[in-house]
Amino acid sequence: MFVRPSEPVRRRVRGAADRLDSDPRLLAALEWARSRLPGDATYGDPLSTGDDAVGRLAAQLAPLAATRPSVLREVGLTALQVWQAHAGVEERPSDELVAVLFTDLAGFSDWTLEVGDDVAVHALRRVGAEVEPLVRRRGRVVKRLGDGLMAVFPTADDAVEVALAARDAVERLEVDGHRLHLRAGVHVGAPQQLGGDYYGRDVNIAARITDAAGAGEVCVSSTTREHLTDAHVTARPHRHRRGKGVPAEITPWRVDRTPGPAPRA
Repeated sequence: MFVRPSEPVRRRVRGAADRLDSDPRLLAALEWARSRLPGDATYGDPLSTGDDAVGRLAAQLAPLAATRPSVLREVGLTALQVWQAHAGVEERPSDELVAVLFTDLAGFSDWTLEVGDDVAVHALRRVGAEVEPLVRRRGRVVKRLGDGLMAVFPTADDAVEVALAARDAVERLEVDGHRLHLRAGVHVGAPQQLGGDYYGRDVNIAARITDAAGAGEVCVSSTTREHLTDAHVTARPHRHRRGKGVPAEITPWRVDRTPGPAPRA
């Protein structure tokens, strides 16, 4: 027969648990272990947690530290850190180059005002159905940005070929009697990866290179051009100057396919 503990006993148990949870020696040992285990030893802050199930769980654990140090929090985040590392989603080396791609639809905001939200959302669905499978064949969608997206690729050739294929796929779409036009920009650099997202100057440069592109154009930075090896792609200097925040040595180039059969994205 179960006997319910008396209130004094329950208070003593809660007190012992609280003392254990805030024991400075245990906290120091866990912090030491986290610094030597695989994965991001600072995992748990808002930038390092993504929007997947594990990221949301980490975000729920993190506020425990706002009130007091917590052994429970550190144990939970340590487990998530190790899982993240062994699942292959740990932060990549900060000096590893990736190609960052931004896309958007030229003139989409003005067109939305004319046709209304229902038609605009239908257009975005059709564009996403065309573009995102192309991205996933060679790279990864980082996030959707209104009428565009941000993606990363292992090489400049991958990013440029997908950008050109996406542009062509969107050019073939017609929504409510309107032809859509995608524009894109690519920059190769070493942005900082945190929580599935990317940050830093190279991301900003990629966005500014995209701003230089007109409707139906794919622009790359001069850095990206130096990494291109695809004989099916040609580049020529763009008429627009570099955008604000782009270093003086980086200039925009417009790329397109050379005449003849194009490789498949």
